[in-house]
Amino acid sequence: MCADKAYGGDLYDKVRKGDILHEIRNAQDTDFDRLSRLAVLSWLSAPELRLLAGALALSDFRRYEIILDQAALASGANILLRGVARITCLTGHGDRATVALLAPGPIPEFPSLTTSRSDFQCEAYNDCRVGSVSWDDFNRVLLNSSEAAFRTFHENDLKQWYRLLLRSSSVLNLGLHERIGMTLLELCSDFGIEDARGTLLRVSLSHKDIASMVGASRPRVTEHLAQFEREHFLIRQGRQFVVCADKLGDSMSMHAA
Repeated sequence: MCADKAYGGDLYDKVRKGDILHEIRNAQDTDFDRLSRLAVLSWLSAPELRLLAGALALSDFRRYEIILDQAALASGANILLRGVARITCLTGHGDRATVALLAPGPIPEFPSLTTSRSDFQCEAYNDCRVGSVSWDDFNRVLLNSSEAAFRTFHENDLKQWYRLLLRSSSVLNLGLHERIGMTLLELCSDFGIEDARGTLLRVSLSHKDIASMVGASRPRVTEHLAQFEREHFLIRQGRQFVVCADKLGDSMSMHAA
């Protein structure tokens, strides 16, 4: 439930303290700890998780550094262990557009096609830690796992492609307002934590980031975000957003009906 009143100071302090504790815990976490918290890997036993952690080639990346180019995105299993990453591609005008923002978990595959000019790549949105392993080694680690386990891992790729399809106005002929609303709900699913007002997005987003994801100009996105505020679906907190996800989801469903 999303409250329309200002956020209370005591509750804000609690959230801030929670953020600080979360940062301290992250600093103390091992890579095994990070793997064990990923829902997409919950079907692995502790011994399998330890084998996977040991097989990963680990790298740290600073904000804006390229993590994987298009060829590397399709060459093995890549797992974001810490931070926020983004998938970008080249537009027809030669600019880079954000396809998706990624929370910790498998980095989706994007096929490397010689005929494609999209040049997909994965970049660090903030400081990131990534583990990579070849598909052969990944398969050896999961030798005793069921076929459903492999399917669960690759369903993450399908999720990202499905989201991209939903945000594509040329395919589904959705209006910009609906595309922005869907993107906010998508971000709530990956980066949201519940509080008294609704769902707080822990990742700081600029209007330009959202504009890139929905394929629109920043001024137009700013206009629609202001409309979401007037409709009480959105609350601003600096560069963070609080989304009234239930109310927004109901509104999106009514528009789709």
